[in-house]
Amino acid sequence: MPVSELGIEPAVLLAKLAATAREAGTVAMAKFRSPFKSWNKDNYSPVSEVDIEIDLLLRERLMTITPRVGWLSEESVDDPARLQARQIWIVDPIDGTRAFIGGREDWTISIALADEGRPLAAALYAPVNNSLYLAFRGGGATLNDAPLRLKAQDPDLPAAIAGPKRWIDALLPHLAVAEQPKVHSLALRLAKVGSGELDIAFAGGSSHDWDLAAADLIVHEAGGALTSLRGEAPLYNRPVPRHPPLIAAERKRHTQLLRLIERHPRAFA
Repeated sequence: MPVSELGIEPAVLLAKLAATAREAGTVAMAKFRSPFKSWNKDNYSPVSEVDIEIDLLLRERLMTITPRVGWLSEESVDDPARLQARQIWIVDPIDGTRAFIGGREDWTISIALADEGRPLAAALYAPVNNSLYLAFRGGGATLNDAPLRLKAQDPDLPAAIAGPKRWIDALLPHLAVAEQPKVHSLALRLAKVGSGELDIAFAGGSSHDWDLAAADLIVHEAGGALTSLRGEAPLYNRPVPRHPPLIAAERKRHTQLLRLIERHPRAFA
């Protein structure tokens, strides 16, 4: 969208997102590996008092940056009014809550501003390792201020891959892969494709907008692609913010993977 319609310069917006993500990270780290309350939601997914605290902080900070936009968060009551909004904040206060509760390092704070169904700006922060990804549509992506730019990979080398074992096993007969340890934050798993730490990442069929939107933009702006197994780009702020299985990779490899999946539909059904 034109900068004039956004109402804030991209560099200023990203600076504010970075500051907000880091502030949320400071709050989370103050509670990390310390006693705090946690429980299971109705869908049996875990949540903690830290998730709720950060959700409130993010909403307060982000809605002052760009007021009059919609709001969608894993830890907020879904307001149907968001469906009428052209622009919407899509956040996960702690992506990888199980990892956070378990004292593991691979959890993140995920923030995206979407415009007409696609991410426009993003911040993804992994506080334990102080890794901050930023991206703006058409403006590239960075990791700790270093530009991210993927290059075509050597097809003779095993591809570093992470995701549900079902999808990895489906690739094994057709492609040399090196399975990597599980990354509990789905957003971080996908963003690692953008940074080149992973060559291929899968998301299972139960991911939501808040798991994906920030990482989607980071991967795209780094020179990768994130789509369904049919090659469809995710659309955000739909009535049901849930997505089918997805695959992320550098663009040339991504195209090759989609062709492989098309040739072997039963394996990827």
